[in-house]
Amino acid sequence: MSEILVIKFLHLLGFVYWLGGDLGTFYASHFVIKSDLDKSARVTALDIMMGCDQAPRLCMPLILAFGIHLAFIMGYMQMSSLWVVLAWVVCLVWAGMVLAIHFGHGKQWLPGLQKFDLNFRYIIIIVLAASAVYGLVTDKIYQGNWLAVKMLIFVGMMICGLMIRRKIANFVPAWVKLTTEGATDEVNATIANSIRACHPYVYLIWAGLLINAALGLHLFIF
Repeated sequence: MSEILVIKFLHLLGFVYWLGGDLGTFYASHFVIKSDLDKSARVTALDIMMGCDQAPRLCMPLILAFGIHLAFIMGYMQMSSLWVVLAWVVCLVWAGMVLAIHFGHGKQWLPGLQKFDLNFRYIIIIVLAASAVYGLVTDKIYQGNWLAVKMLIFVGMMICGLMIRRKIANFVPAWVKLTTEGATDEVNATIANSIRACHPYVYLIWAGLLINAALGLHLFIF
């Protein structure tokens, strides 16, 4: 079995688990905000939601690494193999932080890691966006505008992820109140509004995934 087929298969798996995990997270969130459910049911729904959400969180860095690797070995990206190695190192560190944050609830080091993770993503967004724009302007790095556009769409999905993080900020203190003091109209409204505020960015991520899949399969090209 060729390296190209293996990497292509794993890259496609990243798409499947990202989109599938997002759909599971989205569906479970509807039960989290249902005020007519008892607390234990909503807590279970949140556990399911957070569990499903780990798939897209992990797939974001891994799909980037597999995509860069695949584009390089297929001749769609002109760069040294050292850049591919660096991309893998960065993406594996990123994936490691995702896991550490997920399993680090209650740890003293968690806030510091979350802040570092946020700044880390800002840097990746800037680097990837700059490379894509440079490629579109100069026809270098990316062999075909479609690949540079794919990278810009990926950057857009990363930005949507950061916006979701921002919109969900009020959810945590409201959820703590629900679990410790019980549900009130104010708490229920805060939880529901926080999750619903994320929906436009979720839809944009889904659109980005589908467009990038179409570009990767060359359903349309430019």
